[in-house]
Amino acid sequence: MRVGNKNFRTVWLQGSSVFLIEQNLLPFDFKIFESKSYQETCRAIKTMIVRGAGAIGATAGFAMAQAFLEAPEKELWSFVEQAKKEIEAARPTAQNLFFAVNRVYEVAKQASESKQSAVAEAQKIADEDAENCRKIGEFGSQLIQDGSNIETHCNAGWLAFVDYGSALSPVYAAKKKGQKIFVYIDETRPRGQGARLTAWELKNENVPHTIISDNAGAHLMSHGKVDLMIVGADRIAANGDVANKIGTLEKAICAKEYGVPFYVAAPTSTFDLNCKSGKDIPIEERSQDEVLYQSGITDDKRIEKILVCSPGSPAINPAFDVTPAKYIAGIITEKGIIEASESNIKKLF
Repeated sequence: MRVGNKNFRTVWLQGSSVFLIEQNLLPFDFKIFESKSYQETCRAIKTMIVRGAGAIGATAGFAMAQAFLEAPEKELWSFVEQAKKEIEAARPTAQNLFFAVNRVYEVAKQASESKQSAVAEAQKIADEDAENCRKIGEFGSQLIQDGSNIETHCNAGWLAFVDYGSALSPVYAAKKKGQKIFVYIDETRPRGQGARLTAWELKNENVPHTIISDNAGAHLMSHGKVDLMIVGADRIAANGDVANKIGTLEKAICAKEYGVPFYVAAPTSTFDLNCKSGKDIPIEERSQDEVLYQSGITDDKRIEKILVCSPGSPAINPAFDVTPAKYIAGIITEKGIIEASESNIKKLF
């Protein structure tokens, strides 16, 4: 995607460094973060310098490649196996992370030149992520009618993947076809990925949109103002249950009540066939400070963090919830649109 007059991917490997768009600074400042070691790349994943299913996956794959590059020859495999554990512990819910780490590890393990193979495989994963998201846009845009009002939750645009995105890829594809579309953006508390990141993306792409509070979706749906809802996913179980950003379940229930088709967009790398149902998906618990504090920009362009809740009160912060398959109209993948059922998911693999 373009930022200013230059094309960017969300993450890329150059030499032995991983370069990432620093998403914690958006939309107020656009900077590139350079990670020079696999441990630094792990911290970038944990602290959400990079976030979003595909972007986390590609970054984790690059971190695994960095580990191979950093490993001393005499202790290569003990070093790499320890690094693998550290990378996998960075974010527990995102299936793409485990997909990428294991793929790079297994390919390198079978190769005579493990370091070069690890780098090549990590790059291949990133390229596939971008191409798969482009295809998701092609299939998903078929669901969008001219004049459609679309609601989305969190950020599943190109910032959440290597390029194009999942939930927003159909929006971008529909716009390129010349269709008139409008997007309602859930703010997505507590980190505000919708208000900060999705809004920034859509503004850059000149897609008409407005930010709504998280609890306004049902109101809009009840008045017939939402034609379609598309969200992303961080892990999809074998039965079609979907883990996504906290608040997704509420929107799915509301969409069902008011007859709004609720679609999930995700590449096949997000599916976990070893996970039988949503009950088996681990839910990440993040710091309460993300709920209690907010950051913003002052009049003199300084980013500041302030307490926005009652002093001394605690908070809980589950990062994801699970939407049962029964609420999902379909899953948009790079191989087509399928029903959220075990039989249909099996056909993808």
